[in-house]
Amino acid sequence: MTPSEPAREPLGSWNVEQLLTDALRPLEPPERLSGRLEDTLSAVTQAAAEELSDWAEELSESELRALRDPRNWVRPVFAVGAGGAAAGALVILELRRRGRQQAKGGLRSLAGRVKP
Repeated sequence: MTPSEPAREPLGSWNVEQLLTDALRPLEPPERLSGRLEDTLSAVTQAAAEELSDWAEELSESELRALRDPRNWVRPVFAVGAGGAAAGALVILELRRRGRQQAKGGLRSLAGRVKP
């Protein structure tokens, strides 16, 4: 073994540090995954809004009085929760996308956007 050669490890031993580095290396998701996720979240938000709209239109006077009972709140609460979560996730995805675009441009991109 010469000084320029890397040290060989005995057969049967594992380089745990290298294994962990390989296993924990960050992976960028494919671009189409992001688009599919945005489409799905948009569909969930739209479906929740439609469900609330349909539910509100179906209510009669007796059903409006029945809403005083919290057991009847399941349908609107679920629709508001699902729609709110999906809308919030869409906002987060858009903010991350914009942050990445700004980071890619760097100072030259920033300089190009500044108007004299």
